Amino acid sequence: MARKKTEAAPSGPQGALPAPRLKKIYREKVAGQLKEKFGYKSTMEIPRLVKVVVNMGTGADEKELDGALRDMTSITGQKPVTTVARKSIAQFKLREGMKIGCRVTLRGDRAYHFLDKLATVALPRIRDFQGLSGKSFDGRGNYSFGLQEQLVFPEIDYDSFDKIRGMDITICTTAKTDEEGRELLKGLGMPLRDK
Repeated sequence: MARKKTEAAPSGPQGALPAPRLKKIYREKVAGQLKEKFGYKSTMEIPRLVKVVVNMGTGADEKELDGALRDMTSITGQKPVTTVARKSIAQFKLREGMKIGCRVTLRGDRAYHFLDKLATVALPRIRDFQGLSGKSFDGRGNYSFGLQEQLVFPEIDYDSFDKIRGMDITICTTAKTDEEGRELLKGLGMPLRDK
């Protein structure tokens, strides 16, 4: 008798997370639209979200790195790993192996929760927001962009933050072309400008 595989909901600082709303939208609506538009023969060909990588560079300042780790933990709900310098650069006063930033890789339900929060809450809070550039695809369906401040996320308390920090966000998909990736992200609610 085969066992039924159950997937436990990831838990973060706030406790267990509910099933992602965006994942349900993808299964019920977006996957069918993509299959119809691009004429996929198999459901395994339909592009899907693989992971979301959030990166924050701080430089060699240890105190600033502690603040970045705290902010990224509250934004993503997952403990970040510190990134280190790969080689020494004298002009920047960097030595090989120094801690210079932090990074989080979100997969599965956490990635869908983060993308939903990003598209519906964080991006609309940016002043004079016109939509994300449609030119930031890498040629293989992955999309990268940067945010100039972490204050757009509701988890960051405006009164208690110590410094404005930017971050880079990369959305990795299984899309083969930029057009397929663009349609997937638009279906998931990302506010992309046309070209």
